[in-house]
Amino acid sequence: MTIGNSNMKIQQTPIPGVLIIENDLFPDDRGVFWESFQKEKLVAEGFPQNFQPVQINFVKNNQVGVLRGIHAEPWEKYVSVITGTATGVYVDLRKGDSFGKVVYVELKPGVAVFLPAGIGNSYQTTEDNTYYVYAVSGHWKAGEKYIGVSPFDPTLAINWPIGKDKALLSEKDALLPGLSEITPL
Repeated sequence: MTIGNSNMKIQQTPIPGVLIIENDLFPDDRGVFWESFQKEKLVAEGFPQNFQPVQINFVKNNQVGVLRGIHAEPWEKYVSVITGTATGVYVDLRKGDSFGKVVYVELKPGVAVFLPAGIGNSYQTTEDNTYYVYAVSGHWKAGEKYIGVSPFDPTLAINWPIGKDKALLSEKDALLPGLSEITPL
């Protein structure tokens, strides 16, 4: 569907509620423009009307192989990259038939992903200087306990672009439990 001079296409994934959003890029001599989030256009394509972002976060990842996650919080997320590329990996951590299901999305400018509450969010950079941005419908609170799963859990068998031996991840993420050790949300 085209509204104005920009297309926003939504694709469903095998995880219920996880949506891939593709946006037109408009390059010229100055650079590139795209609408990353335009609620009216997205809702017309089937996007959840009640998504109300209250916080927007930016992450600059300096190197190829930076791996963040897998984290799930009790709020919705709209994730994308501004520059660079990353492999987004999303895991259903909600109670139900799709618990433990994994979806991969190649993140690049013009591609965004919507995640319902309870979906584990993670990504690994595939280019240096990848800028990742995400809008959330709830406020992060220091000291609050959020659910997380090891990105290298053999049960999930995630095929990361850069293997465990060269992945750059935080000590906290390296110590996350396996899928069988968590309580579904």
